[in-house]
This record gives sequence, C-alpha cells and structure tokens, in this order.
Amino acid sequence: MISGDGGASGASGDTAALDDPVGESLRGRHADLGRRLGRAATYLPGVATFSAVPADAGAADWAGLARLLGPDAFADMFSCQASPPPDWEQVFVLEGRQMIWPGSRPDQPHAPNGTDVVELDAADVPQMLDLVAQTQPGPFWPRTLELGTYLGIRDGGALVAMAGERLRPPGWTEISAVCTAPEARGRGHAAHLVSALVARILARNERPFLHVAETNTGAIALYERLGFASRKRVTFRGFRTPCLRTP
Repeated sequence: MISGDGGASGASGDTAALDDPVGESLRGRHADLGRRLGRAATYLPGVATFSAVPADAGAADWAGLARLLGPDAFADMFSCQASPPPDWEQVFVLEGRQMIWPGSRPDQPHAPNGTDVVELDAADVPQMLDLVAQTQPGPFWPRTLELGTYLGIRDGGALVAMAGERLRPPGWTEISAVCTAPEARGRGHAAHLVSALVARILARNERPFLHVAETNTGAIALYERLGFASRKRVTFRGFRTPCLRTP
C-alpha cells in the first residue's frame, strides 16, 4: 500500500533524501560524475541523462541547466517536481512508484544449479548494452557502470541477466537495470540478483530503494515478494532544452 504521507508502513529512517534522489546523488557521492552550475546539476555524458533543479526552481535555475546541457538537448528530469519554462519541449511522461526496503537482511533465493553471480566491469559493457537493448529496463549508457556495483548471471558465457546500483542519495542506494534475456526468464535470476544487491547494500549500513513503472505489475509483485514496500507515487518526465534562436 502506498501511504498518503510518503512513508511506507513499517519503514524507519530518514527518507527525505529520496524526494530528490538525483540532486542528492549529484551533490554527494556522484559529484565527480556530474556537472553543476548554480543550483542546476546533471550527469556527465555517457554516465546518465538525469538532471536536477530544486523543487522551487526559478528562471535562473532552468537557464543554468540549459547552459550545462546545451541547445536542443535531452533533459531527463526523473521525478523532479519543478516545471520547466514553456519553451522546453516535453518528450515523455511516465507514471511510476518509488519502493524502499523496510526490513532486515533478505534470505538469498536459491539459484539454479550452475548459476553464479559475477561482478561486472568495463570489459562487460558491450554485453550489458546488448542485454539492455533486448530488454529495455530503462536508461543505461556506456559509463552507467561507474555509478555503482553491477552484478550479472551468465549462461554459456553469455550475459543473460543483470542488476546494479544507480542513484546514491545519503544513506540509500538505488537498485536499477534489473533485466533478464527473454530466453532465460522464469529461472529466478532477477530475484537472485536483487537479493544479492540488497545484502550488499545493507552490509554497508545503507538501505536499498528502487523505482518501477506503474504499469510493470510483474516487477512490482516481485519486489513486494522480496520485501520492498511502496513509498510514494512518482511521475517521470523528460524534456528537450530550447533550440538556439537565430536572428
């Protein structure tokens, strides 16, 4: 159940950082992977397209973000509540929810015989990009791996499933890019990888959270079975910055 006050039943700890996960990440643990101008911030090209301005953003904040991104550039505002100026073209709107881990260390789901979870590195990026292209779990770029730890499962040398760490607001780590190749579905790979990441995050005295599209009922059901609880509904939005005006 999604609570009306933004909290999840049974959850404890400070969740305020989760109201601006992109901005909090770029001001903190991902500062070296981003760019800032005044109160506007965005990730470096190839890492992520997520951008942030404060909830009370004014014209100067949006102008700063436009300077960082350049003209006619894509700005993924994630769950930012501020509305850009009217000359910013809306690219997409997607309803979703934010889910958090309110419990203790999870029981590790049993992995199929011969299945090993491996930590992925830069050499695996081509296969990771190929898997993302097949499954469309959400934004993933050549340098997204630098945001955190990514785990994978191979079958005959081929990467067939993966999940990793993305946004890192204070005290929290987001689990993202959860995907399984079509031919490997139904084997429990997603549950195994997410549980492995949850255990790692809790071992660092942080708490896991994630985002999921509201229409992805199968994923929501899986995350609830693993122990996640819905915190609040969110709206993901993408925009394009204004083009250069010619005299």
